[in-house]
Amino acid sequence: MRTPLTLAVAQPHCVPYDVAANVAAHAALVRAADARVVLFPELSLTGYELDAPPLDPADPRLAPLVAACLATGTLALAGAPVADDAGAAYIGVLAVAGGGARVAYRKMFLGGAEAARFVAGREPTMVEVDGWRLGLAVCKDTGVVEHAARTVALGVDAYLAGVLEAPADAAVPDTRARRVAAEHGVWVVTASFAGPSGSHYPRTAGGSGVWRPDGTPVVRAGTAPGEVARATLH
Repeated sequence: MRTPLTLAVAQPHCVPYDVAANVAAHAALVRAADARVVLFPELSLTGYELDAPPLDPADPRLAPLVAACLATGTLALAGAPVADDAGAAYIGVLAVAGGGARVAYRKMFLGGAEAARFVAGREPTMVEVDGWRLGLAVCKDTGVVEHAARTVALGVDAYLAGVLEAPADAAVPDTRARRVAAEHGVWVVTASFAGPSGSHYPRTAGGSGVWRPDGTPVVRAGTAPGEVARATLH
């Protein structure tokens, strides 16, 4: 019988472009979260700076986050610009565990100025943790009906998204989470930036949360950076 999965959404303090400082903030939240999986917002390791250099999963600056995951038995899902072998840049999700980091997902649906800098990912994906299949998304992906449908078709139990919203759009993640849950009957988990996230977003909305498969919220974070909210998926 599959055991419940404890999962946390985290709103790290962010220093634009400063990977080392942001890794330290991520590592501290992983240690505080007491969760098997910790989800972070879009581009959480660099801030929303579209010209930030791609982050190699083998970059030694990630070592404190790897160490925190090893000490706690956590899988951290963190946002970063990443590149493929040909040098094409993507908005990515790094899966960081005690053994190191890897690129787990590349954002498929780019918004605004992102397309001038990044290539769109081609395929939905999921990660498996303790028998739970977790589909991955980044921000605008969650607003595209096709993305959730293709991700859920992989047989996922939950749909996890790292997002970034301005305060004026604070209701968007909740609206999208309820829709995905209602249409597909899966858990929905959203980590949303709080506080500043780079020059384009001096203020962000926060409000990270977890929604049941019936669309009702389990837990919501507030609007402050540094907050973590936990829930257990059954």
